[in-house]
Amino acid sequence: MYLLINTLFNQVQFNHIYVEGSILLVLLWILFKKTTSSSSIKRAESSENLDVEQKIKLWNPKPMVNTTSLSALPMENYVIDGKTGHYITINGQPCINFATHNYFNFITDNSIENNVIDAVNKYGIGSCGPRAFYGTFDIHIELEEKLAKFMEMEEAVIYSYGFCTVTSAIQAYVKSRDIVYVDEEVNFAIQKGLQSSKAELVYFKHNSPEDLERLILEKNSTKRRRNRRAFLIVEGIYMNTGNICNLPKFIDIRIKHKIRIFIDETISFGVLGEKGRGITEHFNIPKDEVDLIIGSLETSLSSVGGFCVGSTFVVEHQRLSGLGYCFSASLPPLLSAAAIKALDKIEKHPEMLVKLRERSTSLHRSIHKSQLTKHFTLGSDATSPLKHLYLIDKSISYTEQQKILKKIVDYCISEGVAITTAAYLSDREYKIPTPSIRLLTSIKTTDEEIDSLINTLLQAVSVSIIQKV
Repeated sequence: MYLLINTLFNQVQFNHIYVEGSILLVLLWILFKKTTSSSSIKRAESSENLDVEQKIKLWNPKPMVNTTSLSALPMENYVIDGKTGHYITINGQPCINFATHNYFNFITDNSIENNVIDAVNKYGIGSCGPRAFYGTFDIHIELEEKLAKFMEMEEAVIYSYGFCTVTSAIQAYVKSRDIVYVDEEVNFAIQKGLQSSKAELVYFKHNSPEDLERLILEKNSTKRRRNRRAFLIVEGIYMNTGNICNLPKFIDIRIKHKIRIFIDETISFGVLGEKGRGITEHFNIPKDEVDLIIGSLETSLSSVGGFCVGSTFVVEHQRLSGLGYCFSASLPPLLSAAAIKALDKIEKHPEMLVKLRERSTSLHRSIHKSQLTKHFTLGSDATSPLKHLYLIDKSISYTEQQKILKKIVDYCISEGVAITTAAYLSDREYKIPTPSIRLLTSIKTTDEEIDSLINTLLQAVSVSIIQKV
């Protein structure tokens, strides 16, 4: 018995020593590991600090803007003194104005000026707040009601800046899961709105319904197209080309494939149609075939800002979702007053629209009959007040074309004819437009002034070619 107890005691003592020894070894291992790890971390941190210091020394930040030479900026030397009416003073040189969107010469209209003066006396010079935060004036409501009535739509919403109107409208409706079919020549404001929406973009050939339908059929043949909203975005008169949209065929495609359509009428509003209601009136297309019409107050109405018109359900959505509406100070009341008076004049004097189309056609026809066709290709529709002149020699590089056109513009201004090159952010455009001279006409443009423009352009071409050689 004694022997058994002694054996058990020895066994327990051995187990105790074994356990204690194992614990001691584990503690020593942990301590050693921690010391080694700390040393490794310190060495790593030291090495990392050296790497960071080296990276800082080697880092060369990118410039905030592209290093574009000042000579490449199209408007660097053009300073206007006075009103931009039918006649304009640039750098002290009086000129006939073929360079601004003053189609009806509202800039110098005395009745509009008086209306603006009354608005300044009543409201002051600004709004100092967004529409939802004490920036809504009764004159804003009046302008929206007049625009909706004029366009024969249920509702209108106005923005304080033309560029942000179409951009905000696109962002309000188009989401990342959607697909958007868009003309490859749309203006830059549309492109920025689409870029911000992060939707899938499908560009079709300029003003080509056939190419649009081909692309739609290609997309519809894939599973990815199913259960996705689709949009079509076009312009009434394309700013980058001056061409009138082939809207009837686009509407047929919209109906066939159940696509929503937005129309940017920045140029065509107040220009096309018997009453100036834009391209839908021009082609006699029912308004309910179009989901949203986007327009500008800065072209035919010679004010500032933009607007959207459509059904109440569609337009009201922008009052909460249109970023340019929610977060920008509202349109200054004085500019609303100018737009209201200008719109009244278009309504009461539709003969101005006929006169503008006649003057636009006359300019188009005169250029086609002149010697300018030896040097230029005339783009744009005949009835469009906006026209583009392209150099006929396609072998000249893009940069060289820009230089030649700028020399032509500078020469014409020095001879008393104000024209301008079409300016683009070439590195940001989806498709870089061909360099061109942009011409704009008005109801006051005379045949003699058109002849003067053509003769001055011919002289400028001769001088520019000599300088080039």
